[in-house]
Amino acid sequence: MMTLRGVFPAAAGLMLVGVASVAAAQTPLTLSEAIRLATTHSEALAVSHADEARAEADIARVRSQKLPQVSTAASYSRTLASEFSAAVDTSGPVCAPFAPNPSASLIDRVAEIERAASCGAVGPSFDFGNLPFGRKNIYQLGFSFAQAVYAGGRITAQQRQAETARRAATLATSTAEAQVTLDVTRAFYDAALADRLVTIAESTYNQADAALEQARLSFNAGRQPEFELLRAQVARDNQRPTVIRRRADRDVAYLRLRQLLELPADAPLTIEVDLETPALAPPAPFAVALASTQPPSVDDHLTVQQSAAAVASRESAIRIAHADRLPSVSLTSSLARVGYPASGAFPGPGDFRTNWSLAATLQMPLFTGGRLQAGEASARADLTAAQAQLKQARELAELDDATAKQDLLAAQAVWEASASTVEQAERAYQIAELRNREGLSTQLELSDSRLSLQVAQATRAQAARDLQVARARVALAPSLPAGAR
Repeated sequence: MMTLRGVFPAAAGLMLVGVASVAAAQTPLTLSEAIRLATTHSEALAVSHADEARAEADIARVRSQKLPQVSTAASYSRTLASEFSAAVDTSGPVCAPFAPNPSASLIDRVAEIERAASCGAVGPSFDFGNLPFGRKNIYQLGFSFAQAVYAGGRITAQQRQAETARRAATLATSTAEAQVTLDVTRAFYDAALADRLVTIAESTYNQADAALEQARLSFNAGRQPEFELLRAQVARDNQRPTVIRRRADRDVAYLRLRQLLELPADAPLTIEVDLETPALAPPAPFAVALASTQPPSVDDHLTVQQSAAAVASRESAIRIAHADRLPSVSLTSSLARVGYPASGAFPGPGDFRTNWSLAATLQMPLFTGGRLQAGEASARADLTAAQAQLKQARELAELDDATAKQDLLAAQAVWEASASTVEQAERAYQIAELRNREGLSTQLELSDSRLSLQVAQATRAQAARDLQVARARVALAPSLPAGAR
């Protein structure tokens, strides 16, 4: 059963969803707003940001090796059995103490000395119970300190490698953002194209239906044969599957757009775009980049910069592998207070003793069975591969630039050529419709003109969509992954 504490947040969430849905239905969605929503909720960008955070953590982890390492530890141990228990439990001499008698004869006094010496009664007595060996309860509290003095450049190379990894993660985030932007732009104009194709199909269906009604009136008046009436009806009915297909394509296009925007599948959505305007301006989010007169160079591509960062990381890996051959110097110190209670489980203030040590350590590998040489060879092989990938990335970036520009020129040419085609097709259909109304042409001529007009309008809408997507791709080319289309 839901309590009032759970009802209010749930109701507030439903209200927010409802308000957002109503706002989406009332306010047409622009491309800029669609890109903002997609980049805010993109899973790919969330993964990229996590990689950036991981790279930052790696930098902090490597940097910590240059700082002092201080730790503390506390322990308690209970001795159940020990080889020193006999020495601890037995203290003092095992025979009568040495008691010399000056009045005794020389023989008696020598005999007393020999007796005391044989059983350990001669000399000061030693209490083995004060030793730590075999104690049942031991308490220890210690502090340790370690500082790396010299590591052969390994820590510096690791830090440089971590910083390079962070730069690569940042570039990967920018690349992912550009890919999301292109995907949203493509989905946005796919939805706009689907809307336009539905409008064209419905308009063509209405034209065919009007022609059928005209043919029926002419047949009833005896001015046209039944064959023309049947042909008009077939032409009208053949257009119905096209309308159904276009509507299904529109639903799929809008579903894809909603997924990119993280909207519910049934959320009302309208978009603000015009594919019919004669002056098809570049999309607003890319207008500045397209207006720039300075073309991007190959090295401006993020994929090339990522490959360059990979080369720098491999170079640092070689330095790290080489540093393993050099000596390393470290300074360590430990301070411990150890308690051996004489009786009971808890030590008193006088039961603790101090252990304190300071050490300087020098380590240098002398023979590792070829492990260090193998590590350096592997690092150099990785560097060779990274350098080859950098060269390949430059070539792909150059190819992507040329492909994007050629696609844009082709899309621009198709767009400009389709303008006159639509005008001519519209004029031809008007003439064919007038001729059919006056009984000067057949339904076949009218159907052909209608089909030509439909194809011209669809081609015009497709050309507008392709032109806008091509413009977006040219603007995003330096940031897109290699080979992105």
